[in-house]
Amino acid sequence: MTDYDIHTDVKFEPLTLIDVDAEAASHEPWFNQTLTQVNDTVVRLGVLEGDFHWHKHDDQDEFFLVVEGRLLIDVDNGGTVTLEPHQGFTVPRGVVHRTRAPVKTSVLMVEAAGVGPTGD
Repeated sequence: MTDYDIHTDVKFEPLTLIDVDAEAASHEPWFNQTLTQVNDTVVRLGVLEGDFHWHKHDDQDEFFLVVEGRLLIDVDNGGTVTLEPHQGFTVPRGVVHRTRAPVKTSVLMVEAAGVGPTGD
C-alpha cells in the first residue's frame, strides 16, 4: 500500500503569492497539501505517481486540474479520462473513482473544505 503524505492545514493565507511549480518541485509522490481556502472550498496540490485507491466522496464534487504530467481518472462503470497539462475534470459526488499517474504529476484539486482527501 502506498503511504500518503497528506496535509489538510491551510498553508497560504489570502493575499499570499503561491508558486505552485515551486511547491510541487519540493515534494515527492504521494504528497497532498491544502494550499489555500476560498470561501467554503479548498485548493489542494497533489504530487502523484502510481495508483491511488478506489474511493468516493458521498456529498461533494471534486475537480482536478493537471499542472504538469499526466493524470488518468478511472470512473467506476464509466471508463477512463486522461488529463494532460492545463486540462481539468470534475468527478460528481457519490461517483467511485481513482486516479493514476504514469509519471510524476502535479495536480490542483478543488473541493469543499473538510472533505477527506482519501474519500468516505
